[in-house]
Amino acid sequence: MNKISKIYIAGHKGLVGSALHRNLLQKGYTNFVVRSIDELDLTNQAAVGAFFAAEKPEYVFLAAAKVGGIMANNIYRGQFIFENLQIQNNIIHNAWVHGVKKLLFLGSSCIYPKNAPQPMSEDCLLTGELEYTNEPYAIAKIAGIKVCESYNLQYGTNFVSVMPTNLYGPNDNFHLKNSHVLPGMLRKMYLAHCLENKDWAAIRRDLTRLPVVEAPADAPEEIILNFLASQGISIDANGAVSLDLWGTGTPLREFLHVEDMADACVYVMENIDFADLKPKNSTEVRNTHINIGSGKELTIRQLSEIVQRVTGFKGNIRFDATKPDGTMRKLLDVSKLEKLGWKAKIELEDGIKGVFNNFYLPG
Repeated sequence: MNKISKIYIAGHKGLVGSALHRNLLQKGYTNFVVRSIDELDLTNQAAVGAFFAAEKPEYVFLAAAKVGGIMANNIYRGQFIFENLQIQNNIIHNAWVHGVKKLLFLGSSCIYPKNAPQPMSEDCLLTGELEYTNEPYAIAKIAGIKVCESYNLQYGTNFVSVMPTNLYGPNDNFHLKNSHVLPGMLRKMYLAHCLENKDWAAIRRDLTRLPVVEAPADAPEEIILNFLASQGISIDANGAVSLDLWGTGTPLREFLHVEDMADACVYVMENIDFADLKPKNSTEVRNTHINIGSGKELTIRQLSEIVQRVTGFKGNIRFDATKPDGTMRKLLDVSKLEKLGWKAKIELEDGIKGVFNNFYLPG
């Protein structure tokens, strides 16, 4: 891949795709082809085929996906498996049909069994039962890995799959109900901080920038307070503010800044081919994907303490043990990627500060 190679980033406006675009620009790449969801429906096979025939990209980053938090994954199970399979299959197949030199498929660490040994190596794939809540999404991502491997073996393509851990960063989803744990916690903690300071102007700015149907920014304070209470943010008669978080706070999680993830992906695209990942002395080819993570973990309680420091919230954080914890530990084994020459750089608290100060914090 050289600096003038024609590069297609599928999902260029999302958390992952926008970070890939920034990283490639920083490294001097200049020739991009992108389409918004309004310009190209990636679930439409004919439309995707016409796009590839017209644009003929040389390299593809497949970062487009239907994503969401635990609730969304569990509720919209049909949409998550169908749309992700359609998007992946349309792009991967047309990449082969139209002679793409290399494709990078981005999956997720949710592909691994819920009881996989920790840290989870690439060889854990398909060794046990998946977490039920996001099983449809995980199956779609597993299928993406297998389509890439199978096309490589049958057609001689150079399609590589990477599996990032929990990501956070600019362009994240801060929806109070459908976000992942870190951005959701960050926004709730910020709103709790505003409430304890009686900073209604800041609360209304937040609701203007990131609207919620139940509490428009211009709604009376009582309506907004009721909505915040439904999200675990409450104020008592003495003005003390508390934030309730799901679970016991004891599950262990790993987080990776999306800028690190993008840097790892571009490194793989520049330096690692399918031939480098294919086993040399086996007739069976599997688990050629690469984990991308920080290799560091902390409890959800420890995460809340970091977010509390970053946002300045002084109130009480309570964990609701009647709500589910999910998998108790999820840590990727990143030794394969480190042996291939890449390692994460951004420390978690520094990364959260950057997101809060430069992206989320309303001005």
